[in-house]
Amino acid sequence: MRGGTSRGPFFRRTDLPADAQQRDEALVAALGSGHPLQIDGLGGGNPLTSKVGMVDVSSRDGVDLEFLFAQLQPTGTTVDTTANCGNMLAAVVPFAVEAGLLVPDSDITTARVLTLNTGMVAEISIPTPAGPGGRFVEYTGDIRIDGVPGTAAAVTINFLDTAGSVCASLLPTGSPADTVELDGGGPVRVTCIDNGQPLVMVRAEDVGCTGYESAADLNRNAELKQTLEKLRLQCGHLMGLGDVTARNYPKMTLIAPPAHGGTLSTRSFIPHVCHESIGVLAAVTAATACVIDGTVAQDVSTVPRTGPGEGLTVSVEHPSGEFTVELGLDPEDPQHVTRSALLRTARLIMAGEVFVPRRSGSTRTAAAEESAQ
Repeated sequence: MRGGTSRGPFFRRTDLPADAQQRDEALVAALGSGHPLQIDGLGGGNPLTSKVGMVDVSSRDGVDLEFLFAQLQPTGTTVDTTANCGNMLAAVVPFAVEAGLLVPDSDITTARVLTLNTGMVAEISIPTPAGPGGRFVEYTGDIRIDGVPGTAAAVTINFLDTAGSVCASLLPTGSPADTVELDGGGPVRVTCIDNGQPLVMVRAEDVGCTGYESAADLNRNAELKQTLEKLRLQCGHLMGLGDVTARNYPKMTLIAPPAHGGTLSTRSFIPHVCHESIGVLAAVTAATACVIDGTVAQDVSTVPRTGPGEGLTVSVEHPSGEFTVELGLDPEDPQHVTRSALLRTARLIMAGEVFVPRRSGSTRTAAAEESAQ
């Protein structure tokens, strides 16, 4: 399934091995990870198309579905289930309906989804109109998101509590900005923040960029990528994350003043490849940084004025367009973000079986056509 600007296979969790190691071996084989083209599997040779969703019905009070996200890499064989993915989250409820885990009973189906990676809860709504064979997921519509061709039906996501999703708090260093000393490069001012996705935000000009380069140009800049990795490793310790060498977070985000009438311009690394757009939760976190006094984002952003208790719409520019995030602000503390909401789209691409070698613990990850997507 495609979820937002990401893509990957979705499984019922019960169709995968219960043992985490065997499960990960099956996922690596299914995607063909360990080869840059993922030629021996379903992966697309890019981190954005090397993702997996695992979904099950929840028995917890106030929760309908449980979602476990896994990030794989084309060239590596690691399976990271410690962070969230807001784009793949957009495909969870459509998948649940398609897989029979959720039965719609109205034109709009809303489900509360618990992301097992970090304990985050989101309310997700999708259109499920009635048809000759019963209610179905409507994928066609007039919503366009930058980074995806064409238009599709809206998937509305309301994040209920995302502060400190992986880190201990929204500002894990205890400060809206910190100065990091780079060996041979001098001091660099950064903001370390986590409102759904751990980010290290740095002014593009402070690392020799404009912040308006294409993703391809930034990916060719080996010196820049080395600098960003040095920053990332140091900031990982500052954020209480320890050694993040093998982690997919924190994401590195170059920022600059908006160029196209938005609030902030971004170039997001995930973490070693520049994103063609920006991740959902990275956009939420970047938007949040714009309203906090003292962050590097506030220094370069253009935030619209609002009245006490009013919501705030933040337009996060990225290489292929912009990402609109609606923030709810605490009327008693306008710098406290109480909620975030956004629109994504999703699409069912195929349903079937995926076969994996016997050495991965199973001849295949699903027993029947309807059990893997």
